[in-house]
Amino acid sequence: MTFAIASRIDELLAAFEPELIAIRRDIHSNPELARMEKRTTALIARRLEEAGLTPRLLSGTGLTCDIGPSVEESGYELVALRADIDALPLQETSGVPFASQVDGVSHSCGHDVHTTVVLGVGLVLARLAQEGQLTRGVRLIFQPAEEVQPGGALDLLAQDVMDDVAQIFAVHCEPKIDVGTVGTRIGPITSACDTVTVTVTSAGGHTSRPHLTGDVVFAIGRMITEVPSVLGRRLDPRAGVNFTWGHVQAGAAPNAIPSSGIIAGTLRCLDVSAWERAGEVLRETIDHIAVSYGVEVTMHHQRGVPPVVNDEDCILLVENAARDALGHSAVSLTEQSLGGEDFAWYLTKAPGALARLGTRTVGGTSYDIHRGDLVIDEAAIAAGVRMLARVATRADV
Repeated sequence: MTFAIASRIDELLAAFEPELIAIRRDIHSNPELARMEKRTTALIARRLEEAGLTPRLLSGTGLTCDIGPSVEESGYELVALRADIDALPLQETSGVPFASQVDGVSHSCGHDVHTTVVLGVGLVLARLAQEGQLTRGVRLIFQPAEEVQPGGALDLLAQDVMDDVAQIFAVHCEPKIDVGTVGTRIGPITSACDTVTVTVTSAGGHTSRPHLTGDVVFAIGRMITEVPSVLGRRLDPRAGVNFTWGHVQAGAAPNAIPSSGIIAGTLRCLDVSAWERAGEVLRETIDHIAVSYGVEVTMHHQRGVPPVVNDEDCILLVENAARDALGHSAVSLTEQSLGGEDFAWYLTKAPGALARLGTRTVGGTSYDIHRGDLVIDEAAIAAGVRMLARVATRADV
């Protein structure tokens, strides 16, 4: 990428930035849950059309949009940029003037920022393409339903959004690092994440005669304590396996053994091979406990997402773009998270990278995502656009 193109990116962004902040606030005020993002999809499509582009609406919600020369015209496969557009079922408590107008729904994970950043990159690249300065095609992907399992990435893969894509990139808000900085990591940056629900049943009976029935509550207690322990011994501890129960329900009376109970939790793994084997070990452990206590079990293991594994070359591209856009000290090593992110599914089709975009005001308060009080420094929008626009125009041809 030449100095002239970098300067032109910054010049175009300066003109678009006030509009992008207004768009982010509009999306933030009108959040939509997974697979219900019709208004958000329409807003994005309309603005891309105004920029002279031709977005492709996907089945349900979400869209893609190609910018610049096609594969046939350039001889090179596309670079893809992905944003997630759905909100969380969480009440906002931030107190900002443009807070969510939808009761119990909010953009408390920063997807409104992700969406605005990729849209902003699209507006900048559209102008570069019109000026004949975009030599390789770029595909924008606006994905619904990242916050649910199975996530929207699988829906989009089924609609061939990764056809002709050579590399894919995304950012995720990180409110624990300063705006104007980027956190990167080669290799796994997020965790595999599954949900597990176990239903335990027996005939039930009086607590004075537990020997005459399967003791559902006692069996559940053993499962709660033994499952995490067994996984920690049967799987390589370097794989970062974590099983945590989050829901327990059984019985209503202190002197009655209930006939059924339910427990549910999450299984997280930092390693793909451990993730693939964990389900087998989990099933064996649950079945063994059930037999020991004379109860029946039904286990539902909902596969969620594999870990996001950042490609080394793609991360180096992101880091160089970030330093060019934001300064030499803008890049820092980020930790691997036990959170799940369905961007991982795209990486089964092409190499890519997910970077953490700093959103904390310098010297300001640190927040966390998935909290109703999350406040994001909107200077992160321009930082993200500068970086990803450079990534798209730097990609090797």
